[in-house]
Amino acid sequence: MPELAEIETLRSDLQAEFAGYQIDRVEVSGRRSVRRHPDAAAFTRRLLGRQVRAVARKGKFLLVHLDSTDVLVAHMGMSGQLRRVEAGSPKSLHTHVSVSFAGAFDLHFVDPRTFGQMFVSNADLPELAHLGPDPLEIDEARLGGLVASRPTKLKVILMDQSIISGIGNMYADEILHAAQLRPDRPGRDLSPADISNLSAATHRVLGEAVARRGSTLADRQYKDLYGAAGTYQELHRVYAREGKPCSRCGELVARSRSNGRSNFYCPGCQR
Repeated sequence: MPELAEIETLRSDLQAEFAGYQIDRVEVSGRRSVRRHPDAAAFTRRLLGRQVRAVARKGKFLLVHLDSTDVLVAHMGMSGQLRRVEAGSPKSLHTHVSVSFAGAFDLHFVDPRTFGQMFVSNADLPELAHLGPDPLEIDEARLGGLVASRPTKLKVILMDQSIISGIGNMYADEILHAAQLRPDRPGRDLSPADISNLSAATHRVLGEAVARRGSTLADRQYKDLYGAAGTYQELHRVYAREGKPCSRCGELVARSRSNGRSNFYCPGCQR
């Protein structure tokens, strides 16, 4: 599933390509992709003729602010992609929504597994009210306040979108390795030094991942707006590296499972 770095890459590209352009056609061929609306026409009506003012992000959600009180929201789910294509281009397989912009390119929402979605909301975004703050925007003191009083396992805390929004399984593993903290350590057991390390690791890992335009794994399901892969996977230290030596201490990366997810960590330096 695309996480913060991948969605931030898409946000930046969408802002560069479509800000200031007017929507002149919307086609929906996959009803499930606009399932929050009573029908495809209800979705389309709120977009036609509207101009894109700016593109923002909240956690893993893209927010396309329009020249009205509405916001077009997109979530990639497990396999969703947004693709910039030449105007009038044929739709590739699994293209469920197509948005055309006057004088610009078309935008296709492609989603083989159909867990992603697009919907139009008002500026208050009540559907996203449950999301916590963005990890790139919180400082050490606030992160400590969110983490240090909880008995929950540290990785579970990082992935709880109501506490911190945007971090998923992959970047949680990488952040915890960078901070030298075990994924199953309770948040309330962290010392001030641990919180400082966690804060620095969060900003460093996510910042580097954004700079390298995200991570594209073996399934190749994440691509940027132009169909190109990210490169941060080349810097992964533990994620999906079970049995390979840790780049820091040489211990073999281990794998455990909790809450139905795999945890990759180094038993040598994540104590």
